[in-house]
Amino acid sequence: MGKYSSLAADIIKNVGGKENVESLRHCVTRLRFRLIDESIANDEVIKNMDGVVTVMKAMGEYMVVIGEHVADVYDEVCSQLGLDAMQAENKEQKNAKKKSPLEKVLGTIMGGMGPTLHLLCACGIIKGLLVLLTFVGIKPTDGIYMLMNAAGDCFFYFLPLILGFNFAKKFQIDPFFGLILAAAMCYPAIQNVDINLWGYVVNTTYTSTFLPILFGLLAAVPLYKWFDKVLPKMIKGFMTPMLTLIIIFPLTFIVIGPLANMIGAGLNVVLTSICEFSPLLAGLILGGCWQIFVLFGIHGVLTIFAFMDLLAGNPSQLLAFSYGASFATCGVLLSIILKTKDAKLKEVALPSFISAIFGVTEPGTYGVTLPRKKMFAICCIGGAASGVVVALSNLAMYSYAGMGIIGLLGFVNPDRPNFIGIALSAIVPFVVSFVLGMLVYKDSDYEYLNDVVETDIKSVSKEEKTEEKKEAAPALLKEKEMLAMPADGMIKPLSEAADEAFANEALGKGCLVIPENGNVYAPFDGTVRVLFPTKHAIGLASEGGCEALIHIGINTVNLDGKYFETHVQQGDCVKKGQLLVSFEKEKIEQEGYSCEIPVIITNTDEYLDIVEKDHDRHVHGEDMLHVIR
Repeated sequence: MGKYSSLAADIIKNVGGKENVESLRHCVTRLRFRLIDESIANDEVIKNMDGVVTVMKAMGEYMVVIGEHVADVYDEVCSQLGLDAMQAENKEQKNAKKKSPLEKVLGTIMGGMGPTLHLLCACGIIKGLLVLLTFVGIKPTDGIYMLMNAAGDCFFYFLPLILGFNFAKKFQIDPFFGLILAAAMCYPAIQNVDINLWGYVVNTTYTSTFLPILFGLLAAVPLYKWFDKVLPKMIKGFMTPMLTLIIIFPLTFIVIGPLANMIGAGLNVVLTSICEFSPLLAGLILGGCWQIFVLFGIHGVLTIFAFMDLLAGNPSQLLAFSYGASFATCGVLLSIILKTKDAKLKEVALPSFISAIFGVTEPGTYGVTLPRKKMFAICCIGGAASGVVVALSNLAMYSYAGMGIIGLLGFVNPDRPNFIGIALSAIVPFVVSFVLGMLVYKDSDYEYLNDVVETDIKSVSKEEKTEEKKEAAPALLKEKEMLAMPADGMIKPLSEAADEAFANEALGKGCLVIPENGNVYAPFDGTVRVLFPTKHAIGLASEGGCEALIHIGINTVNLDGKYFETHVQQGDCVKKGQLLVSFEKEKIEQEGYSCEIPVIITNTDEYLDIVEKDHDRHVHGEDMLHVIR
């Protein structure tokens, strides 16, 4: 069994099973499902799985955010679905007719570019390093420079061949046909040469282009599939590509290609005009809102055409405006790491910080800053500051060298490198967000976000013990206090609780109540010590010093107070049998949660024994637990 077998099985089960999965793909941090019926997916269960950051829905996709191990989890999910990566991709194609036109366009473009991003990064980094080498005496005429330049530039120069292969695979025809069509379009002898065809003269080039091969294959695919269907089996292996190439290549080179280049040039003019209209405003908006776009998974819509233009050799300021958002997230995460006393939060924030340094911000966004809205707002402020620096420094992205700190090499202008501006575009958002985070962040503002709120209740209770109570403990030795049923229902051993933290008595001894309705009452006369904003847990202290936690449901913290209503406030004095909380039991269970109520004595270590009265049915107010000092 693989490392991620259990996680993969749980994800498949809770997205509705294999039969509910139309297609699956993944990006840098997310499994991107396309489900037949999203409504049957159990969002909250998936969100709370170990190894899952959160769940998002956008662009018709059900996205399970995993983080840096997404590729490994993807492989395991594909394996359990009975698909390999190619089959998963093909399955997505079979369901393409159900997508919107925009989704089809974006899916096709990313199908061509997605598999090559790592290679694109590698070549972009080499191009950035070459600029740096010129500052240490390496000349463009030196042999090592020429070789490394070829290595860095080859991806961009022969981009149509790479895209032709991937697009053809995406369109479910022989990928080598796409490669051959692109190779013909990039043949050196016909680039920038007058070609006269029946009086019509064309002079163009297709190296380093994006759209011509895409449009050419869109025209070729129906013809290719028709020939493949009607030709005899013995000859279609070579006749299908030959006939398609004879017809489509001249058409693409003379008509389709120039039209595609005109569209690409028009898009470039539009994007450039937007940025040039008010670079400062564009930087402020794009930099400040970028993490919001990432949050909803729609950032690709805003950058895909700018990306295409970049690959064609044109610098992109639009991509530069958004780049500093990851460094803003780094600053916020570091401030939280330094200020928080919550060990669990540190465990999440530290690897998220490292991930954000290299441009992958989703773990930090979904797992740390987004639930803490002030911190997320600071990330946006830092991103806006970066956009302003880019505008004032007139920076642009000249090649794609990856994400995060390494990707800054893509900002190096081969003619006039602005190293100070590039450094400031990363330093300013980091410093702004770090300083604001250090000033604003307080653990106390986010106590309700603890994954195991019971630990905090126990901690708060212990911290609030008075010296008088400790001194009185010996005098109370062998005294007995009785806790009443907080709800109508059955008493069960705590070991039967669905949550392991309760079942193994890690939080204290007690018992389990299986409620029959949605009312919870005070088990004794005492004081409300802790009432969580999510309303699902209440901590009480009796007049005799017994401290009890009543936790309504398992993982119901995720409902964020939905279906709960409180009838007391923190600090109130309550009487035995007084209504504390009411909840909509049926609706909570319909959401997939158990409504069992663990009742925990959080100061268990002060008692000789804690014993359930029995394991029968009782109504609220009847005896339930004996606590003996």
